[in-house]
Amino acid sequence: MVGVAVVYDVGIRSEPQGRTGFAHLFEHLMFQGSANLEKLAHFRHVQGSGGTFNGSTHLDYTDYFETLPSNALERALFLEADRMRGPRLTEENLRNQVDVVKEEIRVNVLNRPYGGFPWLKLPPVMFDTFPNAHDGYGSFEDLESATVADAADFFEKYYACGNAVLAVAGDFEVAEAASLVERHFGDVPARPAPARADFAEPDLAAERRSHYVDELAPLPAVAAAWRVPDPVTDFTGYLPYVVLAEVLTDGDASRLVERLVLTDRSATSVGGYLGFMGEPFEVRDPTALVLQAHLPPAGDVDKVLRTVDEELDRLATDGLADGELARTQARMATHLLRDNDAVLGRALRMAVLEQQRGSAALINELPTLIAAVTEEQVVAAAATMRPHRRATIEVIPGKGGRPE
Repeated sequence: MVGVAVVYDVGIRSEPQGRTGFAHLFEHLMFQGSANLEKLAHFRHVQGSGGTFNGSTHLDYTDYFETLPSNALERALFLEADRMRGPRLTEENLRNQVDVVKEEIRVNVLNRPYGGFPWLKLPPVMFDTFPNAHDGYGSFEDLESATVADAADFFEKYYACGNAVLAVAGDFEVAEAASLVERHFGDVPARPAPARADFAEPDLAAERRSHYVDELAPLPAVAAAWRVPDPVTDFTGYLPYVVLAEVLTDGDASRLVERLVLTDRSATSVGGYLGFMGEPFEVRDPTALVLQAHLPPAGDVDKVLRTVDEELDRLATDGLADGELARTQARMATHLLRDNDAVLGRALRMAVLEQQRGSAALINELPTLIAAVTEEQVVAAAATMRPHRRATIEVIPGKGGRPE
């Protein structure tokens, strides 16, 4: 098997005002044919080879990828190079995909309990600027007002080959694969990457809280976030927070699961992760450590937040229990290695690491770097997570979550 990934340095944060959801919409347009291939040809060629494919839009990048039998590597490279030259941008394709994206929003957000929680609901509480705070799925009004000219401008600016990274992983000979890459990508018109905008925002100086009613939610929920060091320029300062999130929430022995779920029973589930989309090694600054919890009926959100503060204080004051850090680091290393075991997992992570950090080889170093995080660093990270630096969003269950 081989995994092929092309990652473009454009994501939700790159969308212009008045065009919310455009990065995701454009991802859809990249599957609608090209000057050389008719609509659905990409689907037919990949699936006809026994492969699978997809694409996804993130805060800081958009990826396109295939997993195929190794004898179909050239076919995947041809297809990715072909659409890098230019997708088929027509009014028909645009209107069709606007409708598809709107339906995706209905299914994943509007008509689903906890839809968009917390990744769409929490950033507007924490951030003030449009790039960081806006709805990445997009409003129907913005999607419907998109034009073919908008799509052409977006492609011209962000879908330059100089703004992309190609990664291939799996069963192939390196020299042969390099020759195939040169054959298919070598004559793609050269265009440089655009200057990347500065998305920086100051940290919070006072707690921010908000809430909303979810008519479909059966139970209350809450999510809280704290800003963390820059994941790229201060990786050493950032890693302890990645470990801290796991210490707090990963497994029944973790701090918050044991306290909130098993002992106090003030929550039915607890989760913690880095980045609003849960991608600790595929995100740029500004980002956050996010904790979320679902509560039982008539659950007390303030009590949950007080308990979180208590556990953070206890960790900052008393440190970690014997074996707690080693157990957490071993589990994290296992997860990293498992993620990288699949050819596509390797290709995608290498491409993003190369794009954001200039080092695809970091994929092999992450387990060692995680293991090198010290107890003192984790304790110091916990000490920074104070209520005045916290942004919180509460889900209030609506009529769909209340008995008649």
